[in-house]
Amino acid sequence: MTKILLPTLSFLLFLGISAFAQQRTLSVETIMQDPKWMGTFPSDVRWDEHSERIYFKYNKDQDPEDSLYNIHVRTQELKKVSWGEERNLIPTQAVYSPNLTLKAYIKNNSIRLYHIKERKEQALLELEGRISNLNFLGNSLVAFRQGNNAFTYDLSEGSLRQLTNIRTGEEAKEKKASGQDEWLKEDNLKLLQVVREREAKKDSTRIVNESKQGGKTFHFYLGKRQIVHMAVSADRNFVLIVFNTPASSVSTKVPDYIAASGYTSDLDARPKVGTETGKSELGIYNLVEDTLYFAHVDQLPGIKDLPDYVKDYPDQKWEEKEREVVFSPAIISADGEKAITSIRSKDNKDRWIAAIDLATGRLQSLDRQRDEAWIAGPGIGWASGGGTLGWLPDDRHIYFQSEETGYSHLYILDVSNGEKTALTKGEYEVFDPFISKDKKYWYLSTSEVHPGERHFYRMPLFGGKMEKLTSMVGNNEVILSPDEKWLAILHSYSNRPWELYLQPNKTGAQAVALTDGQSEAFKAYPWRDPQLVSFEAADGASVPARLYLPNEEAKNGAAVIFVHGAGYLQNVHKWWSSYFREYMFHNLLTDLGYTVLDIDYRGSAGYGRDWRTGIYRHMGGKDLSDQVDGANYLINQHGVDKDRIGIYGGSYGGFITLMALFNEGDTFKSGAALRSVTDWAHYNHPYTANILNEPAQDPIAYQRSSPIYFAEGLKGHLLMAHGMVDVNVHFQDIVRLSQRLIELGKDNWELAVYPAEDHGFVEPSSWTDEYKRILKLFNQTLIK
Repeated sequence: MTKILLPTLSFLLFLGISAFAQQRTLSVETIMQDPKWMGTFPSDVRWDEHSERIYFKYNKDQDPEDSLYNIHVRTQELKKVSWGEERNLIPTQAVYSPNLTLKAYIKNNSIRLYHIKERKEQALLELEGRISNLNFLGNSLVAFRQGNNAFTYDLSEGSLRQLTNIRTGEEAKEKKASGQDEWLKEDNLKLLQVVREREAKKDSTRIVNESKQGGKTFHFYLGKRQIVHMAVSADRNFVLIVFNTPASSVSTKVPDYIAASGYTSDLDARPKVGTETGKSELGIYNLVEDTLYFAHVDQLPGIKDLPDYVKDYPDQKWEEKEREVVFSPAIISADGEKAITSIRSKDNKDRWIAAIDLATGRLQSLDRQRDEAWIAGPGIGWASGGGTLGWLPDDRHIYFQSEETGYSHLYILDVSNGEKTALTKGEYEVFDPFISKDKKYWYLSTSEVHPGERHFYRMPLFGGKMEKLTSMVGNNEVILSPDEKWLAILHSYSNRPWELYLQPNKTGAQAVALTDGQSEAFKAYPWRDPQLVSFEAADGASVPARLYLPNEEAKNGAAVIFVHGAGYLQNVHKWWSSYFREYMFHNLLTDLGYTVLDIDYRGSAGYGRDWRTGIYRHMGGKDLSDQVDGANYLINQHGVDKDRIGIYGGSYGGFITLMALFNEGDTFKSGAALRSVTDWAHYNHPYTANILNEPAQDPIAYQRSSPIYFAEGLKGHLLMAHGMVDVNVHFQDIVRLSQRLIELGKDNWELAVYPAEDHGFVEPSSWTDEYKRILKLFNQTLIK
């Protein structure tokens, strides 16, 4: 019996180890399948109005799409929300009354009120046409925009008032009669008494009506303008309107070869950089004077300044003229007496915070931030309406963010005397500041602990010591409860995806996990916690990176460098990466013996203004040399063979891969360039013009930054992959480069096309095919 039992136990133990080993082994097919295999992770977190439940998107039941769930704060019970309950929730865009007793919001194109104490919804107004720009002007007065006009509704009186008279199209101009027509009319009036009487009555009626109304009613005709935003002053004397006149630029067409119709169809895509952009204007509709006038930027300091790069074009005549600008929505003080706006020059070199003289439209600059590269950074962007900007409760100070010191910090400024105070200081950045409901504190997130960590803080309104409220290492995205007693925290770490936590709003309080969404299959693999390292660049800069080291017995002497995408992005951090597929692929590569390095090269987010603008006028300059210096770091510090280093990345990472293979062929043996920009003159305007200016004004920047000009330098093995319906980086980019490589007689490259894919791949089959090709490339070119 004993002799039989021991071998049986050994066999069973062997089977168990083998099964576990199989679970711990990664494959491209596994990691590139539908991400649902990893589990379900919370997103779009919000609170109910009474701080009792936390709502979020989740997929516990493996539905085709995420569903809405909630967790009760007291019982911590997870519950799936019915469609009926979801329809009855207050929209997240709701606005509070100043006394915090009401919330107003738009639902199904009607304005509704929620009485917080009574927990009762009230339908206020049912209107036709789109409603927007909803706001309280006091505890009983609501302002909003319907169509092209501003309205107010008085809750105490139940009265609706239209404030503006704005009409579409052009004002009809009275056609000037010819001499013949004037003679006919005059002759007709002389001959026919009834016609004379009717004309006189018509004129009399018009004069009486105009007298009743205090004169002729003013109408403003939009013409080609479109209204972007409206803001009504509390006294209802002014409406501040941001207009945009669209450019007549032609969009690019992207062919879809597998459209459902069976015919090739054209997709509309963005125009190319340098194409004419729209005209932005700030109008002041004076309701007392019944007229509209526009703000003028001629008094803004430096409005005619030329950029420094013009010195590179001494033979070109540069005209000093008033630059075009873009206005952000105006913000009116609670007392209705003052207003401010943020203004950006279209060449991206200046940002002004300006006070608006409501009576005249004159602009007074309160703060100017000038950057010879381009204006950007946390809280200073334009995608969210101009960045962080507003009034403090005293209606005397404004707040905003600025990179004045090289890092984006929070400032206040006294509009009565121009005195500016920095509320935060140091070599870190501030994110998403907002004021507490009692108007005594700021809440804000910062990277003060480490560039790769985010924590949530509380700080006195006029500055002082910041209280750190979160403590978990990684990223803590906090959603504060309406009563400000609780923090709902979306937290993740380098090797652990996002989960939801609950914590009292106190320093040192313990956060409790509310979700645990990882699947058993995902948990079975010991996902690496990559080392956060830095290496010295050739110019002396310290470059941050994430390092994946194989076990000594598995090490094969080869290395792969990953280049993340751009658009202002950070990937060297202590939280779960948006590049989670690539992260899993790096684990697979490390299992196979590769050393993997992931660099936050020059141009990456998270390290301040100088790092962000290190690529100005030369993409493929310092951002590329950082990859080369990273390769040297691997050779010198981690024993990597100098002849066996590969590089890959998508979008901007694909662009850098091309530049690496074309310009640094002695460093990189092979590379995979995915959905790559090949010629920046063919990319979009908002992103590219920031960094390289415009092609017609600064061709030097484009020629030294575009891979297509350097294709003759290809030495190593190149794989290119691109979606054919990519409306971001158009398929045309890779087609033009392919033709260039053919004409140059290069034969060490291949192109994989994906007919069903846009810029961000969706289909698991496409991800799998693409990464099997990448792995094959590295295995064939880097492994001896």
